[in-house]
Amino acid sequence: MKQGLYPPAVEHIDKILETLKRHYPDANDTSLDYQDPFELLIATILAAQSTDKQVNKITPALFEKFPRPRDMAQAPITELEEAIRSTGFFRNKAKSIKQCAQHLVEQFGSQVPQNIDALTSLPGVGRKTANVVLGNAFGKDAIIVDTHMKRIASRLGLTTNANPDKIEKDLQQILPRGSWTDFSHKIIAFGRTICLGRNPKCGQCSLLSWCRYGQANA
Repeated sequence: MKQGLYPPAVEHIDKILETLKRHYPDANDTSLDYQDPFELLIATILAAQSTDKQVNKITPALFEKFPRPRDMAQAPITELEEAIRSTGFFRNKAKSIKQCAQHLVEQFGSQVPQNIDALTSLPGVGRKTANVVLGNAFGKDAIIVDTHMKRIASRLGLTTNANPDKIEKDLQQILPRGSWTDFSHKIIAFGRTICLGRNPKCGQCSLLSWCRYGQANA
């Protein structure tokens, strides 16, 4: 067992994976709508401090008007702002997606790169966004540390860290490679239905046997 991590969840990670697969068999992809890696990249940037549902409402019109990186790179910033206004923080997001598209055109031949270092070199793209794209658009192993993963990994005792990058590294040590993306999707589904931020449903939790938080608070 890795130093600083809490039993018994770490020791029973295989059972946790099996339980999540049984309870969330259809949680296999992001809930963001997309047709290609570029659309997923932009949608994920827009989803910050918003909801996937809200982003899905505006992206069809956005991508119809600006379907390629070059189109978005050349778009007037005021048009981008208006198109994404309902996602919140629209001025900063419009700046980010325009700069991201420009960088794709200038540095990557309008192609979304398929490695973490190149993705995180793009404006507005951190490790979470990069891992969403790698895991979903390209089928690569990727641990997505969003608010659900951060909360649940801590409650289960799979990490003692609060920093998302450190949480990702902790989980990479614990989870079998090949399960990373699937685990991420299922944890997100679990976090939306049972392990809520406020008033988690510990009494209904299928992972309660391995959860230090749940056992202390159920």
